Amino acid sequence: MFIKICGIQNEDTLLCCEKNKVNFFGMIFYPKSPRNISFKKASVLQNISSGLNISGVGVFVNKDINELEDIIKNLRLRFIQLHGSEDDEYVKILKNFGVKVIKSISIKNKNDLNLIDKYKNVDYFLFDYKPLEGELPGGNSKSFDWSILKNLETDKQWFLSGGINTNNIRQILEDINPLGIDLSSGVEKELGIKDNHIINNFIEKIKNA
Repeated sequence: MFIKICGIQNEDTLLCCEKNKVNFFGMIFYPKSPRNISFKKASVLQNISSGLNISGVGVFVNKDINELEDIIKNLRLRFIQLHGSEDDEYVKILKNFGVKVIKSISIKNKNDLNLIDKYKNVDYFLFDYKPLEGELPGGNSKSFDWSILKNLETDKQWFLSGGINTNNIRQILEDINPLGIDLSSGVEKELGIKDNHIINNFIEKIKNA
């Protein structure tokens, strides 16, 4: 199972993730998010990670494709996560920039899974809680009915996201056994602030599950 921790802001947290063999760290480029990162900070983290095993993921919401191309080139991003209403044509254009694309799919009921048929060009899906009006596109500390994903048929690799924490990870592994998990609020001590102790504890629970 691969692990992604989203909303990384500093070197200390990045190195904690690397020590715990986390596969991906997410950098959120969305001003409305409490986990929004500046280009300068993201550049520092990308430079550090170039000598590590962990890979940086740029997370965007309906970003202008030309602006996104510049960010990809300047930060030398290899992974992009789309958390808005981007369509498959948008994904197809992105793929020309040499990146792998993770597309978030908001889930409330089983019918929402029909959306995966509309994205032929993505590399990964990320299944997350479907936000209510006024809520953020992601990172709301809320989960959906994960049983919806049982017996899911797709040829894409996928992450489970939304409200995952140390209290429910064991149950998730037993009931769903996802290919990947995406964490954010579940490893924070307060909104937007990651905690190395919680990260260490979380990974230890996965190892012992």
